[in-house]
Amino acid sequence: MARINNYIEYINMEAKNDPAGLIERCEDRYKRIVESVVDECIERAKGRLVIMLAGPSASGKTTTAHKIKQEFIKRGEDCHVISLDDFYLNREDVPGYSEGEPDFESVYALDLKLIDSCLQSLLSGEETFLPSFDFETGRRDDQAKFFRLGEKDVVIVEGLHALNPIVTQNIPEEFLYKIYISVSSRIYNEESEDIILNKRNLRFIRRMIRDYKFRASSVDNTYRMWDSVRMGEDKYLFAFKDYADLRINTIHIYEPCVFKDIAIEMLQSVSEDSIYYRDATRLIKSLKKFAQIDIGFVPEDSLLREFLG
Repeated sequence: MARINNYIEYINMEAKNDPAGLIERCEDRYKRIVESVVDECIERAKGRLVIMLAGPSASGKTTTAHKIKQEFIKRGEDCHVISLDDFYLNREDVPGYSEGEPDFESVYALDLKLIDSCLQSLLSGEETFLPSFDFETGRRDDQAKFFRLGEKDVVIVEGLHALNPIVTQNIPEEFLYKIYISVSSRIYNEESEDIILNKRNLRFIRRMIRDYKFRASSVDNTYRMWDSVRMGEDKYLFAFKDYADLRINTIHIYEPCVFKDIAIEMLQSVSEDSIYYRDATRLIKSLKKFAQIDIGFVPEDSLLREFLG
């Protein structure tokens, strides 16, 4: 893949002079990544295949999983997507719940026996019932849906813990392909080499917008959750990223230009007496350095639509 030019000078120049071209190049880069994933999986598969796809919050796991699925289907291969979120234990069974300190980020907040049973059943070609978790009620329906994998079918399992060996310890390696995705580039000032937005800043902005648009969550609430999310990633994800067969950088370098206006407006809602005011002010200052690109330029199938709608 071509090197990503993640300097703000380049981004702003292209955003002002040729925004459509900038977006097209970013989207084409990601399209080629998805195609290369499918190429490799088809080449190495000896039958049914389980793709484990993990990444931190707002890395684009869901969209990437479905893009890979669509590429398989385009090539005549059947593919399904499973979310590990559907395997959460009922809320009252999560470790620490009875003590008032539930750890929803822990791998042990998942029903590991059910995950193993479902994956074994799918790889055996059996008709398999799969759960669905209702986050409003905090409860799981263990027979919400079912399907069966054909002899050469693929299932993508996406979630924070998808690379944790505890989840896949009983699945033979020859049936596994492991992907780690994240925003893996910062955005710099070329002259000073100062960081304008770091990797976690970019993911936070994505999540803040998504939470507001789709989960009726305030900026302050996203900040409150973010500390817990970060600790969960440090504790339960990053230690396993080296287990991946492939790493994908989900940055779309034009994204600060698209997010700029809506993100600044949201961050300005943080009051001066909030403990998050200082960080919100810092992010506003950084975002103001980017040229604006109208959201209408963003393709409907872009990964960024996971956050923008």
